[in-house]
Amino acid sequence: MPLPTSTSELRALDAAHHLHPFSDMKSLNAEGARVIVRAEGVWLEDSYGSRILDGMSGLWCVNVGYGRTEIVEAVRAQMMELPYYNTFFKTTHKPAIELAAKLAELTPPQFNKVFFTGSGSESNDTVIRMVRRYFDIKQQPTKKIIISRRNAYHGSTVGAASLGGMAPMHAQGGLPIPDIVHIAQPYWWGEARQGETPDEFGLRTARALESTIDALGEDRIAAFIAEPVQGAGGVIVPPPTYWPEIARICRERDILFISDEVICGFGRTGKWFGCETFDTHPDILVMAKGITSGYMPLGAVMVADRVAETLLEGGDFNHGYTYSGHPAACAAAIANLDIMINEKIVERVADDVGPYLAARWRALAEHPLVGEAPMIGMVGALELTPDKIGRTKFPDVGKVGTLARDFSFQNGLVMRAVRDRLIIAPPLTISHGEIDELVARARKTLDDTYGTLKRQGWVA
Repeated sequence: MPLPTSTSELRALDAAHHLHPFSDMKSLNAEGARVIVRAEGVWLEDSYGSRILDGMSGLWCVNVGYGRTEIVEAVRAQMMELPYYNTFFKTTHKPAIELAAKLAELTPPQFNKVFFTGSGSESNDTVIRMVRRYFDIKQQPTKKIIISRRNAYHGSTVGAASLGGMAPMHAQGGLPIPDIVHIAQPYWWGEARQGETPDEFGLRTARALESTIDALGEDRIAAFIAEPVQGAGGVIVPPPTYWPEIARICRERDILFISDEVICGFGRTGKWFGCETFDTHPDILVMAKGITSGYMPLGAVMVADRVAETLLEGGDFNHGYTYSGHPAACAAAIANLDIMINEKIVERVADDVGPYLAARWRALAEHPLVGEAPMIGMVGALELTPDKIGRTKFPDVGKVGTLARDFSFQNGLVMRAVRDRLIIAPPLTISHGEIDELVARARKTLDDTYGTLKRQGWVA
């Protein structure tokens, strides 16, 4: 059956057969899905011919922008030579070898070993098994608990969703699994006490890790996992005091620190990895998304030498995936990383487009609807509030954010809504002119939302 060409027919066929992720399918099918047909640079085009500025890099992943023929050609060439082979049974292949060596060069110096997966969710599932196996080999079998944070996102498989701290996900499917514990997130704007400064809040929230370790017993804690900046949780940038205190606690305790870099890795924060931005020195580094700029599915877990040495002494690690180190995905990653190195994209984020976007974005905090406008590197947020001074939230949390997101799409800009917080993470290759366009469309979205709320009596 040939694929229909009209938008209405495509939507009908999609509704008939396609179950979308994280979607209310009944309402989506009634409305009709947006059909994206092509993309170039930072721009998407839908089936109506409308150009949309992709302020979210797809799903935080298209770091080098759309239409990079170098990646496409690398995948094509690899498909012609060796489209697939596994890395089980004492076997390897050139793309996996080359990518593993390249990642060892790019990551902080404690990392020289990598375990390949197919996604960030698979990477975090791997982490659960890996850290528990590590302590089993060390004859510390009671160390199984992994501490995470409320409102964190670490993936949507059973294990990864358990590591995450999102209540709507835990409400479905009997999650979390045992031995996953969640502590407070470093969300000053939304969760600080009255009169508590960001620095005070950062210290108090970090010390929740220490008190939880003491309460449960250090002999039972295997690891602490966190994103440098909580992405899907709303782009929560911790206060300056938070990460130094977390790093101190992890150094002083016999637990592993896992830095989930699925979003923050590969230049997003202005360095290759978010742990370098915040100077945290993790034992395990979780990667996906930007490793291939989303052109092919691939994830990876970097393992620090002190952990890898123990794992190597333990015999078989009975874990892996059919697509661990898929040759075409590795080829895509190699080409993607070559682009980032040759075009100095990470340095450009740090010294050029990152500061330019931050200055333009933070000016949006002057809008009457915006409580804060944090930005680090190329990831930022707008907190929507009816009262900037009191830091109050709208009733029916999420309704205003959804309204603003819909206005954003109408204005030709992809922004994501998390509760009543709009978030962006554009491709790292965005130009100054495109940043100006992004901010102008975001400002119009705020104006449209504010006008609607005034008419409805939600704001003065």
